[in-house]
Amino acid sequence: MDFIGKYQIIKELGSGGTSTVYLALDPFNNQRVAIKLFNRDTLRDSSLAKAQRKMLLTEASLVGKLSHPHIVKVFDAMLEGTVNYMVMEYVEGETLAHYADVSRLLPFSTIAEILYKCCKALEYAQRQGVIHRDIKPANILLCGHSDIKISDFGAAMLVSQHTTQVVGVGSPAYMSPEQIDEQLLTHQTDIYSLGVTLFQLLSGKLPFDAGNNYSLIYQIMNIEPQPLSKLRSEVPPELDAIVLRAMQKDRSQRYQTWDEFAHDLVSFFSSSAVAHTEIFDMEKFDILRTLDFFKNFSDVELWEVLRISEWRKVRKGELILHEGDPGREFFILGNGTVKVIKRGLLLSVLNKGDCFGEMAHLSERDFVRNTDVVADSEVTLIGINPDVLEMATTGCRYQVDGAFLRLLVKRLDVANTRISLLVRPGRPSSLAA
Repeated sequence: MDFIGKYQIIKELGSGGTSTVYLALDPFNNQRVAIKLFNRDTLRDSSLAKAQRKMLLTEASLVGKLSHPHIVKVFDAMLEGTVNYMVMEYVEGETLAHYADVSRLLPFSTIAEILYKCCKALEYAQRQGVIHRDIKPANILLCGHSDIKISDFGAAMLVSQHTTQVVGVGSPAYMSPEQIDEQLLTHQTDIYSLGVTLFQLLSGKLPFDAGNNYSLIYQIMNIEPQPLSKLRSEVPPELDAIVLRAMQKDRSQRYQTWDEFAHDLVSFFSSSAVAHTEIFDMEKFDILRTLDFFKNFSDVELWEVLRISEWRKVRKGELILHEGDPGREFFILGNGTVKVIKRGLLLSVLNKGDCFGEMAHLSERDFVRNTDVVADSEVTLIGINPDVLEMATTGCRYQVDGAFLRLLVKRLDVANTRISLLVRPGRPSSLAA
């Protein structure tokens, strides 16, 4: 087989009972994609065809709907005639199932960062009205050190659709009690499944071990999972507590929101991580979300800012910008304070969330710095190069321009206030003749 539709086949990536996945080339934009070609015999089987067709249509309906850096994009789908296929983003790397083995467990900090990104991606999906229903290590791709992509939304429930949902889908070992009981599902079923995933990534074992599905279902519905510390003594108690809360059978005791889940992961990371010079993605995202400069950015736009920006920690007393040096990069203070100095005179002190160096970007020309900027404490510095920003999406650039507009209006307002105080009646004016 050389082509599937317009897509040129490069090689087979893998196959299963219902489909074969190929690496292919999209000739329109010269981009490599993954194509899932569905087995025609499966779709002909009357006992499977209806449920399979429903799942294919569900995933096909997400074409262009879920656009998030940690969700595999679905570009195209053909579900008519004899050739049925789905065209998806091609992601290099292993699934997390590879790292759910006792011989290949990841560091605790890496697991926390991976789970944080999963929380943020599934929170985004929830806001789009999508509940995944089949979260497990095999459906989470790891690319690079800690970047992830959630895949396989065929079992997803679309909250806005009033059609009958396929029941009995998902992987039993990761199903929540309410999913097994065929109750009305919310995002909390995905929270439970991600808790099971976290349990497995930390221990290399599933929380419930059974020889058959009937015994497994009984345990999920009635038995509490054993503490992770009994399986692996070095698991921090904070992570043990996060897993147990995510896997609570009673939904009122489980995490109510993805933000609560993510917040506890950040708290663990902040309290347990040893001093490090590297700034991890979960720290970066958490910082961006607190800054006024980025208050109007969506989560997707914040992830884009994270990708195009340069982050570094600066020691107290370190010179950040030097008067007279050329440069076009602008900076936002993620943490700490800096002094702005002109020929030895202190002009201002900037704090967390403030911006400096932006005139180089706004002037749209070669620029020479006209002040010194010195760290007045330990600083987390976020730098953005205008040339890199130009390659960002229109939405991201629009938000940056809007943030600068708010900043300039604020500064003009402060300047106007100062001028009004200088020229108010009864105050001597240096402009008087």
